[in-house]
Amino acid sequence: MDTPPVHSFHIPVLGLAFSIDTPLRVARYGISSVISIVDDILIEKMRAHCCSLYSETFIPISTRESDARARRITAYLNLIHKIVQRQIAEMRSSPFDRGGELAKYFELLADGSALKTKYQKMIRTIDPRAKLSLQEELRSGVVPGSIDVNIMTKLDKINVGSNGEILPRQYSDAVAALRGFVRSDLESSVVLSAGMNPGLYAYLASCTEFLPVSPGILKKKVNLKVSDFRSALIQGKFLAKKGIWISEYRIESGLNCGGHAFPTEGLLLGPILEEFKLKKESLVSELFVMYRRALEEKGASAPAGPMPTRVTVQGGIGTFREDAFLRSYYGIDGTGWGSPFLLVPEATNVDADTRSRLAAGGPEAYYISDASPLGVPFNNLRTSTSEETRVRRILEGRPGSPCTKKFLVSNTEFTQQPICTASREYQSLKIAQLENQGLPPEELEKNIAGVMEKVCLCEDLAASAPGTGKNQRAVAVCPGPNLAYFTKNASLEEMVGHIYGRVQLLLNQDRSNMFVNELRLYAEYLKKEIGRRIDSAGVKERLDLSAFRANMLEGIAYYRSLLPRLVEESEQYRERMRLELLEVEEWLMSTAVQLIPQEA
Repeated sequence: MDTPPVHSFHIPVLGLAFSIDTPLRVARYGISSVISIVDDILIEKMRAHCCSLYSETFIPISTRESDARARRITAYLNLIHKIVQRQIAEMRSSPFDRGGELAKYFELLADGSALKTKYQKMIRTIDPRAKLSLQEELRSGVVPGSIDVNIMTKLDKINVGSNGEILPRQYSDAVAALRGFVRSDLESSVVLSAGMNPGLYAYLASCTEFLPVSPGILKKKVNLKVSDFRSALIQGKFLAKKGIWISEYRIESGLNCGGHAFPTEGLLLGPILEEFKLKKESLVSELFVMYRRALEEKGASAPAGPMPTRVTVQGGIGTFREDAFLRSYYGIDGTGWGSPFLLVPEATNVDADTRSRLAAGGPEAYYISDASPLGVPFNNLRTSTSEETRVRRILEGRPGSPCTKKFLVSNTEFTQQPICTASREYQSLKIAQLENQGLPPEELEKNIAGVMEKVCLCEDLAASAPGTGKNQRAVAVCPGPNLAYFTKNASLEEMVGHIYGRVQLLLNQDRSNMFVNELRLYAEYLKKEIGRRIDSAGVKERLDLSAFRANMLEGIAYYRSLLPRLVEESEQYRERMRLELLEVEEWLMSTAVQLIPQEA
């Protein structure tokens, strides 16, 4: 059967570049992390950089070569796998010196874990033979963290060949990225995010690498990032019917997260977790029936029973007590801690200037923006150099960015070939169109500002990576709002210690519970949506807004009933949370209901 991870947390994907080589930094300590495989240009540059750093031969893969995108991704993942395996071998053979890498592996573990307990016993043991025996047992327990990859399913551009011909579907961006992972030496998971992509899922089902190699054992796994139970059920059924088992559901807060945000219809994280808690067993059983039938139709051996299915949660977790509550009360198998690791130089690729801006940010600096060319809400930092560059270009009369990588091209409003809405070409054309429509000055200004808010995420989210060949480039960063409460850089030991309750990194005691913070984000989002849509809203839109509000009210009632369960928190903490829930509830019951017109 699968070996459970040695840590109860993982580091989710962080932008394009921030976690691109995180496995080289943390996997040897048993910490799992996720690499984005969207940008093969960045990946190829990182492969050259890492080959130089680790004395490996670099043979470039030109974009003119056949299936270059998939081959670049495979080559990079194989390099990461090779280096991590070497690191693990070196660690296992090293002495248990105080302050050494082997000791660090065990010191980072959660207190009370089986391996940590055995390590502490070894430290206390005086008898040389018994000590040596324990050390050998501990060495055999050293395993790397999983090196997982992320594919944002919607980033699936159809590509064009060197002669201008449209390439077959198998060479689209997402499918080629998946093929790069499938052909790699990694025995890990692909994390699929951003919802359903039937074409990608069909290709996934054709890959025999995702079939069991023996009862209950998968070398290549599929994890789904979802924002609610309904999404998990729909996508799970779709894939189970194609013979694909979901090894993990990664529940992410719709708004209290980093990167792109996918707000639910007012469904809050607590009630979503409660639904998973109540329905996970039936979900797994239902999907297994479909999965087994699909395997039989493929002529593949089907396991006797359901294979392991983990449920994890990420987005806005900030304290040891919150983490522990999620795992104990909801039965969650693990948690994702992403944005806080942006302040850990040992773990992520963030330039010193951006780290200092993140640490100095404060709650007002973090916001949900319309900066993404995908048209999806995007968590942003107001003080980033990317934002500074965007504003400077506008003041210079040249809004928009040069478009070189073209991963986000999708708009054909003005051109036959798709272009990106963050590009200088699109923004110039769109602004000229708006200026010729005779709009009232205020409306024209508002519409033009919306056009110019888009930024080039392809370049700016990759700008902090080493080996990219340019200095002082504009850096976009996509932290979750929760990072506002982390105000200084931390070592890996400090951040892991904070997660496990050994260290306290949150010096600002004014932080509310993670559920309340998400609730407020949803209240702000609803207020913005009401202001944007209500003047022209039809019956359906009004009903949608009313349903959003009703879901939030149900969530508040749920949280109120949850308060007595927060037994590890003080009475003062619970009373504050009760008052904060009441504050949002009163707004929903008064202001919001007045802004949402009733049905005729």
